[in-house]
Amino acid sequence: MTTLPRLNDSVRVLRGVGPGMQDGLKKLGIESVADLLFHLPLRYEDRSQKKAIGDCRPGDRVLIEGIIEHSAIVRHRRAMLVVTLSDGSGMLTLRFFNFHAAQARSLGRGVSLQAFGEIRGGGRGLEMIHPSYQRTVDGDEDEAQLTPIYPSTEGIRQASWMNLSNQALESLKQDKTELTELLPASLLKQHQLPGLKAALLTLHRPEVDSELANMNREDENFHHPARDRLVVEELLAHHLSMRRIQQQQQRRQALAFSQHSSLEENFLSQLPFQLTAAQARVVAEIQQDLGRTQPMMRLLQGDVGCGKTVVAALSALPVIAAGYQVAITAPTELLAEQHRDYFSQTLKPLGIETVWLSSRVTGKAREHALNAIASGAALVIGTHALMQKSVEFKQLGLVIIDEQHRFGVHQRLALREKGQAGGHWPHQLIMTATPIPRTLAMTAYAGLQISVIDELPPGRTAVTTVAIDQQRREQVIKRIAYACREGRQAYWVCTLIEESELLEAQAAEDTARQLLEELPDLNIGLVHGRLKPAEKSAIMDAFRSGEIKLLVATTVIEVGVDVPNASLMVIDNAERLGLSQLHQLRGRVGRGSEQSSCVLLFKPPLGETARARLDIMRATNDGFRIAEKDLELRGPGEVLGTRQTGALQFRLADLARDATLIQQVPQLAESLINDKQRSDALIARWLGNAERYAEA
Repeated sequence: MTTLPRLNDSVRVLRGVGPGMQDGLKKLGIESVADLLFHLPLRYEDRSQKKAIGDCRPGDRVLIEGIIEHSAIVRHRRAMLVVTLSDGSGMLTLRFFNFHAAQARSLGRGVSLQAFGEIRGGGRGLEMIHPSYQRTVDGDEDEAQLTPIYPSTEGIRQASWMNLSNQALESLKQDKTELTELLPASLLKQHQLPGLKAALLTLHRPEVDSELANMNREDENFHHPARDRLVVEELLAHHLSMRRIQQQQQRRQALAFSQHSSLEENFLSQLPFQLTAAQARVVAEIQQDLGRTQPMMRLLQGDVGCGKTVVAALSALPVIAAGYQVAITAPTELLAEQHRDYFSQTLKPLGIETVWLSSRVTGKAREHALNAIASGAALVIGTHALMQKSVEFKQLGLVIIDEQHRFGVHQRLALREKGQAGGHWPHQLIMTATPIPRTLAMTAYAGLQISVIDELPPGRTAVTTVAIDQQRREQVIKRIAYACREGRQAYWVCTLIEESELLEAQAAEDTARQLLEELPDLNIGLVHGRLKPAEKSAIMDAFRSGEIKLLVATTVIEVGVDVPNASLMVIDNAERLGLSQLHQLRGRVGRGSEQSSCVLLFKPPLGETARARLDIMRATNDGFRIAEKDLELRGPGEVLGTRQTGALQFRLADLARDATLIQQVPQLAESLINDKQRSDALIARWLGNAERYAEA
């Protein structure tokens, strides 16, 4: 008798799993047999009813059965296996572009075959491209269940997923290996949810007449009691993890800083404007946190141009007034330089000098900066270079991280941990101009206090956005020429799919050269990531002063660039960018009193997702509406920048679709929060070792 693997065993013990497949499974987070149970199908296909070939039409997804009349390897640009199938009612061609020799030998003339796939119209009649198939023998019974289609990775076919999940499910059915039920029976009964084992069996192998037949995990309305039961458990695990982190934070000690100082009064008196009501409210919330002896962990979010930098300055002043250090870090050199310039300009009159550090500060200048930081320099501004081991602070009281989702989690933890001295932790303010949907903030940042600047300063104008086909490029160039000759300024942003600074720079240089040829009377500037800091600063200064009328740039200008006279932006190949980037780029215009416009130049045909992005950009300037759509299209890992770490990678939960379930989670958690054993097991099942990352 074959011994069944235990659920805690490595997948390596399963039949069919060699080193290569083990590596592929690991990429998907699957290392144990139990992990396979939580790797659930994306959708299901009903292969229980066969259809005659003669009744098939292009677009049908059907199961057919017939005899192979002809099979051959055809060689054109690449080899292709072509199989002709007949069932007496008609003929159908099966095409395989990726195949192996044994597969070709097994599909010979006279073999009886079932194939499932989408019917397409071909030059010689109906065909299927890469269908799933199996050889049939007389007496074979048709499948009594829906066929699950699993999310996969390169090298693992659906047949392998069926084999692996079958073995895992057999182990699950044995009482001695049953997964522990971690949700109280009273909770399951109250919300009419099935048990864990029943939910997993239903989702992996639903019956043919199950309502799952017409569902797809990526559909907006995909709800089923079995799925919802697992989603609730996953959301509970995340919530309990966040609550635990919050409790740990409350036990830590921080220095309390007075809310008011002469520095703050002097700073406010020199501002050429008054704070908006939202800014004043948020400053009060932050200063109240700074006055406590527990470390502040506050997320400050607000749309582009709402005035977060002024709030950051007012947050830093109480700490500096008490003789402690403030570190401000940003993910790009350009944004960090903008902070350096702003804080140097506004705080120098108050007697506060800034120290600047980036990876491009080298030699004696770097040595001088490191010594100043170690000696207690009041305000330190820089890029990720601040997080390096060689940087030592004397007494760090506050860490301000701008656009925190652009940093790696380990980097954020490293900077905060530099401030531990004498048993005290630094306060931390996280800022983002990428609005985070409420459902995502409730789940991802349950351990943080959240402040929102929800109004723009007076005088800001809404930006009109249009999407234009690349074929009308000449019209766009004429529009730029007209705007610049009328005294306004414009951006032309170049984008590339490849994340290569060199290729982006080349694309921008080519575009700048073309525009110079077409607009010889305009002063055109060029900025990209490969320019030396001094060159970049000189070009940006010339653009701010109005000397440069048209700035050709890569996405390095996404955040931190403020030129009120720039009222027109063209984003080339806009379909290549995500919503967050498009919205951030658009935020570079509309900063003055002139009516501003953003042109999204795209190359047709547009895919469904790209079209949805451009449509929402045209429909609204509201960053929070855009963020909700971004979450729907990309998922939480991309929106928060945690995909590279494994943190906040929901296996099942969809924070846009499951908003109703998320609302229930805090109340459900009350029955588990004091049950350490059950809470530990839930967190371990769904988060593994990713819990620590949630703090960053």
